[in-house]
Amino acid sequence: MHFSIIVAHDERRGIGKAGTIPWRLGADMKHFARVTKAVQDPAKQNAVIMGRKTWESLPEKFRPLPGRKNIVLTRNDAYAVPEDVVVVTSLEDALARAESMDDVESVFVIGGGQIYVEALARAECKKAYITEVGGSYDCDTLFPEYRDYFPTVTELGAGEENSIHYIFILYER
Repeated sequence: MHFSIIVAHDERRGIGKAGTIPWRLGADMKHFARVTKAVQDPAKQNAVIMGRKTWESLPEKFRPLPGRKNIVLTRNDAYAVPEDVVVVTSLEDALARAESMDDVESVFVIGGGQIYVEALARAECKKAYITEVGGSYDCDTLFPEYRDYFPTVTELGAGEENSIHYIFILYER
């Protein structure tokens, strides 16, 4: 099953600091929701695959992410999540679960750092929706180098918010 990655990173490919996103960009949050919710078939929805730390970094009121099937990776297969959230122990299992769901149209890997490394190495990863955030935020979690994986690059838009410049880019294999 083909899948996509979606991430925002700073100039040094930083994606997080102390379990949080170190910038506040409402436009990026809207972009994330729009991309990960968009379906062609209104009877379906998309799946989002994330690690436990990414799940825990989401504000509780947004867990699970609404309008999407939520799949959480953790080594603890007894990890407690709401009933409609799927827990798996590997990216392989997450992709297989998503593929087995008849009502899933597209799959997005949304973090964290180690899951992105695994996802980028897979040939099934066909697209990367990247928000390049201007500035450096002393992040402790980095997104891996990715540009060599994707020969096709399309700018989807740009802007500035809270004095932070950003660019939405789609990379494709």
